[in-house]
Parts: sequence; structure tokens; C-alpha cells
Amino acid sequence: MKSAHTLAIACLSLFSFFLLAGPTASAQDVSLDLAFVTHLDIDLPEQDVFIEREQGSGKVYRVTKGDHNMNAPLYATAKYVPHDPFNPEAVGPYRKGASLDMTLGQWLKHSGQGTYSCENGTGTLELTFTGLVPEGVYTLWHTFMALPPPVPFTGTLDLPLGARDGSESVFVADKDGKKNFKHTFTPCLQMSDIWTTSMIGLNYHSDGKTYGGHPGEFGSKSHIPLFVMLPLRDGIDQSSTSE
Repeated sequence: MKSAHTLAIACLSLFSFFLLAGPTASAQDVSLDLAFVTHLDIDLPEQDVFIEREQGSGKVYRVTKGDHNMNAPLYATAKYVPHDPFNPEAVGPYRKGASLDMTLGQWLKHSGQGTYSCENGTGTLELTFTGLVPEGVYTLWHTFMALPPPVPFTGTLDLPLGARDGSESVFVADKDGKKNFKHTFTPCLQMSDIWTTSMIGLNYHSDGKTYGGHPGEFGSKSHIPLFVMLPLRDGIDQSSTSE
């Protein structure tokens, strides 16, 4: 099994690829196409949905690339489980919580794309989501992760999109699991930098509740199906991020 340090370095390379492959952008003039990904898309375990590998055991594990049964039922955990994407030992087991009433295949149908622009200090986000939980409650977050990721991992800074009380970040999917989300806000989003990876994250609330400026208890009540990493802000020396 790979050590946590080795896995962190490998995953850092993936993050660097996403950042360096994309366009650079400044807070003054930005126009971006956005394509959301799952954790599995970048070879990380899903952080907030769990499967029971041994039926009746009461123990659940994070979904990994090795889990191919799309009919496997998904569960929450009995209590909050912090994100720890680069640590193989953090896959589990954990005490099983409530059923999420969906299969792995249904979870992986979450899809999102859209555009982001910033002009004269005002940001505009236009997103289209499909494969959502029908009439499910979601929020959007502007998230920051230290680069390179610390070992052990200390988590992310999660800010609700728009107003800090979270009132502008909430939406409900329609009966077909779709949502067009458009929002304009000031100031613009912060792009990635030498020391931080900036992201937009989609958060599903399995309890149907939101928690203002807090994302909720990951694993047990809040679950991140999709996110997108934002490019380096204009003026950053890209070579310094790969050292």
C-alpha cells in the first residue's frame, strides 16, 4: 500500500496538471468554461458516499476506483467524517449511517458544466446540472485547499457562494434531477494561487437542510458529488507551482 506521503505527492501532480493545463485568469478580466468532475475522475476516493463491503457488517467504506458495482446501495456515515482524500487509510471502515436511497451508478450520474466571467469586479456564474437527486437540496461553495496539500491533511476553507450567510448558494433540483443556476455577485471569485487551489464545489444535503455559512457534517448529512478547480490567477509564474 502506498504511504500517505507518496499518495499526496501523486495527487498533487494531478492538481498541478489541472491548473497548468487550463488558462490563466485575473480577477479583473475572466471568461472561463467550467467542467465539473468527481473525485473518482482524478483517481481519488469519493469523500462523502459509502458502500457496505460486507452485507450486515454495519461498516462502510468510501467508494474507490476499484468499486465497479453500479448497483451497490450508498450510505451516509453515522457521524461526521472529515475529508482526507490523500490518505489511503481514510477509506474506512466507518460506522454505517442512513441509506442515501441511491446506488453508486445514480450518484455518478451527477454532471455539471457552465461558464464563469468576471468584469469590473462583478462575477457571473451560469451552470447546468443534470443527474441530481430529484427535488434534492444542494448548495454551491467557493473552496480553498493548501498547495501542496498538508500531510496529514487539515481540510479546506469552505465559503458559501455569494452572501456569507449562505442564502445565495442554495437551490433545489427539479423532479427530473436538473437545475440551471445563474448568479451574479461581488466581488469576483478568487482564482488559484501559488499556495492555494481554488475550487467551486457542489454539496448535496441528504437531510434536506442547509446550515447557512457552514456546509454541514460531511459524510453523515452533506456530500460533495462534483467540483471544478479554478485556474491560476494572471501574473503567477506557473513553474513555481510544480517545484
